[in-house]
This record gives sequence, C-alpha cells and structure tokens, in this order.
Amino acid sequence: MAAIRVTYVFDAYCGWCYGFGPAIRAFADANADTVDVKVLSGGLFRDDRALPLRDYPYIPQANVRIAQMTGVSFGEGYQQTLAAGDVVMDSMDAAVGLAALRSLAPDRALEFASAMQQSRYRDGASLSEPATYRAIAAERGLDPDAVERALHDPATKVAATADIRSVAELGVDGYPTLLVHTGTGVIRLGSPTSTGEQLTAAFLPLLTPTA
Repeated sequence: MAAIRVTYVFDAYCGWCYGFGPAIRAFADANADTVDVKVLSGGLFRDDRALPLRDYPYIPQANVRIAQMTGVSFGEGYQQTLAAGDVVMDSMDAAVGLAALRSLAPDRALEFASAMQQSRYRDGASLSEPATYRAIAAERGLDPDAVERALHDPATKVAATADIRSVAELGVDGYPTLLVHTGTGVIRLGSPTSTGEQLTAAFLPLLTPTA
C-alpha cells in the first residue's frame, strides 16, 4: 500500500505546537510504515504581527495551560527571554529556517521542526538568528555552513513562502493542525491536546476501504 499523505501544519512560535510535539512525533513513529508526513510552516506571527514577546501579554498564562494539558515543560532559557520580553517572534524567519534545514534533508522535516521548538522553548533561542540553525545543524549531523548558506539563498524564502501559501489554500487558520489526505477528501485528525495514541486510534479507521 502506498504511504498515506499526512500534512502537519505548525508554527515554530506557537506554544500549542510545542505542546503537540511529543504527540505528532509518537504518531509518526508508530505509523512510519504507513504515513508520509509533510511539515508546513504557518504564518502566525508575521508582517504586522511580528512583534516582541512583551506585546503578547497572554502568552505566560497560555504557557501554563499548555504545560498542564500536554505535559511539556518550558525551559529556564525560554523563561528568561519571556521575562525580558524583547525577542521578536517572526514566523517568516522561522519558516525560512525550517526550509533551510529541510533543503539538506527533506525526509527529516518533522525532526527539524521539533528541534526548532526545543531551541526556542527550552533554551530561549531566537528563530531569526543564523546561530540557532547552525547549532541545530551541528546537533543533528548537518553541515552548519551549508545550513547558513541555505538561510541566505533566495530560493529558501521562496520555499518558505510557498509553505505559508499552501497552508492558506488548505484553509488552515489554527495551529497545530494535522490533516490526512484520503481518496475522499482531507480529514483533520485529533486536536492540540491529543496524545500520539489517540491520533493513531483516530487514524487507523481511515485505512479501511470504506474510509
């Protein structure tokens, strides 16, 4: 059976996507022989919404709820940048970063998306800084120089823009969103608080001929 296409729409600056990270990774691992997961970057904080953390006063309380409902923890490095409030969240820069990493190892996009969010929400790194992606590259066995070149390649921004456009074409306006592409249409799977086991349980019935 051909692999079933699954699209994971996330935004690297989305706290709920960070909370969803363990679930989507568990789902992808459990169904590795069945699904082909494509990762698309959304555009939650871009253009006139690309602002410093201090301009989003709801975020600290939202983080508390995310931690309570998903079990993830927010690292000390992130808490320090949250308190300072001066890091600008720019989702276009993050989309370019994912596209740069993905260009070197396309089948590892989900891994890179996770690494980006860990860098942000564990260590407090900015997803607009080349140093962040160089560190991810070194940790993940990629050439940091090649990743930095990709960050500055105009084709990478074209790819990132295409991601955001594809998200709009899919009609997705909230993150995280997991979509299964079936012969009868596109089906949304789970919710931001779903576990990997719950995602798999909802997915398996879609494999039947009557799905």
